[in-house]
Amino acid sequence: MLSKRTRLGGALALVLLALLINAGGASAACNQFGGVSAGQDPCAPETSTEAPPVAAVPGTAPVPTVPGARAKLVEGMAIAPASAPPAVKKVIEWANRIRTKPYVWGGGHGRWWDTGYDCSGAVSYALRGGGLITSPLDSTGLMSWGEPEAGRWITVYANSGHTYAVIAGLRWDTAGSADGTGPRWYADTASVVSGKLAVRHPLGY
Repeated sequence: MLSKRTRLGGALALVLLALLINAGGASAACNQFGGVSAGQDPCAPETSTEAPPVAAVPGTAPVPTVPGARAKLVEGMAIAPASAPPAVKKVIEWANRIRTKPYVWGGGHGRWWDTGYDCSGAVSYALRGGGLITSPLDSTGLMSWGEPEAGRWITVYANSGHTYAVIAGLRWDTAGSADGTGPRWYADTASVVSGKLAVRHPLGY
């Protein structure tokens, strides 16, 4: 049987917790145990559905821009051109976050931040960074996404079997690496897959 002191201590703890929640402090309390993301139940386990901050991903801290209208490839990372619109710079920034991930079939479709990506998952993730897409699309979906023809800054090439993008003059693709597949940047913008490809671009870019 619990002692009077124990019962009083437990009751006091419940009162303090209620006051903390009513004062909007539940999030702060739960953050002591790992933190929460905006919009989540403050006491739910933390989950990452998009990506950690850029600086939290090794090798993907913000980088300077380069002059002109074409991105520059430096040791696997794309450096955005200074003249690119902010949305395009964000697309490049987000692509850089996953540029060392492995190829995983279906990766990037069940959640934004994933252990690996397939071709359409990698393209969708990059576009998400610029606010140009609201949910991941497969390659067939990307065949009718956006507007027809090549864009000024971003062009997506897609058919039922593969998709890739050319962003500020660099190819963002999961195919074409001698070291294996996965989302990577390439200076060569030529397609490495056969077959007819739909050519699409986001409105305004």
